[in-house]
Amino acid sequence: MPADAGRVEAVALDGIPEIALGDDLAAILGDALERRVDLLPLRADDVLVVTQKIVSKAEGAVVDLTTVEPRPEAVEFATTWDRDPRQIEVVLREARRVVRMTNGVLITETPHGFVCANGGVDASNVGPDSGQIVTLLPRDPDASATGIRRAIEARFGVDLPVIISDSFGRPWRWGIVDVAIGVSGMLPLEDLRGVADHDGRVMRSTVRAVADEIASAAELAFGKTTARPAALVRGANPTRGEATIREALIPAENDLFR
Repeated sequence: MPADAGRVEAVALDGIPEIALGDDLAAILGDALERRVDLLPLRADDVLVVTQKIVSKAEGAVVDLTTVEPRPEAVEFATTWDRDPRQIEVVLREARRVVRMTNGVLITETPHGFVCANGGVDASNVGPDSGQIVTLLPRDPDASATGIRRAIEARFGVDLPVIISDSFGRPWRWGIVDVAIGVSGMLPLEDLRGVADHDGRVMRSTVRAVADEIASAAELAFGKTTARPAALVRGANPTRGEATIREALIPAENDLFR
């Protein structure tokens, strides 16, 4: 069924339980989809967006802070800015590169190539062990997305693109917005360079961050405090294909702010 022209709908999936290490996340997400009979059958213009937090918990990408011994640098920074030195230590351990560490803000580059606050290490929405554990980013978010996608296809007979999302800040603007940190079954970018706009003018630099846009739309549906960590976005109709989120990262030679 084709997408409705000019309409995109984001529907949060309810009833997803607290996720723990070893849980079959794809089966849990499939159950949540099955309960939404209004969304079935799945359509060719659907995308499933899943928050990083539940992927990390299912895969065991967590750290027990009671096992962490912070280095002096972490203790000094945390004492100055009222932070948990153990969490600062975890961020430093996970960092490929420290971009900025000042004014209580720690910006790092992760092994994936993401530049973000605290290296994606997060103490919020971690479940009953809140205050004791933090989640890390999944080691390979693209592979995580592919695993979910294949399981959903086997269950529903539809090749549903999957996005793993997380909340990132943005330079020069307050607030966070969800972006894609992993993709499967779709291209993360739509390159419109060389295409004429509505007035016939050829665009020379326009590349749409489609996966990020879909992730952000989904976040409006599942929110931050509602225990709804996944959503189906209907009508986005991204370009299908095999890709990696690395295609959306600006290489060092093109980074004007490095």
